[in-house]
Amino acid sequence: MSQTTGGPVLIFDGDCPYCSMAAVALRRLDDVEAVPWEAEPVGPFLDAQFGSRPFAMVLVDPDERLVYAGRAAAQELADRAGTPGIVGGLVRDNYERIAGVVGALSGRDRDPADFHDTYELDDDAADLVETLRPAVSESPEPAA
Repeated sequence: MSQTTGGPVLIFDGDCPYCSMAAVALRRLDDVEAVPWEAEPVGPFLDAQFGSRPFAMVLVDPDERLVYAGRAAAQELADRAGTPGIVGGLVRDNYERIAGVVGALSGRDRDPADFHDTYELDDDAADLVETLRPAVSESPEPAA
């Protein structure tokens, strides 16, 4: 098993301008690196972790050896951002509604997958975490 050298990695919808803006803001969190779902190394990582490529927000924390998906990822990010507990709960409880509105506004033609739990990081997926980090540069930069 390979050793990871960085902090958490967020996999987000890179086609969604609202998600992209949120990913830029998340860079200010403790070592969270944002990688668009569409980036080349994301598919193999998701295959290793889930046995498929679910279209979902995914937060990978290699130090904790945990993977948060969907509602669990949204709540974990809200918690890490220091928002009050009620905000994280509202985000978690309304994840599908928020994703649907954002998808409609951005013209996205697919719905998020039904993955909403916290999972142990699979050993094969852990070996691929470091392949995600170079794709961070594919994330959008904030507008000037």
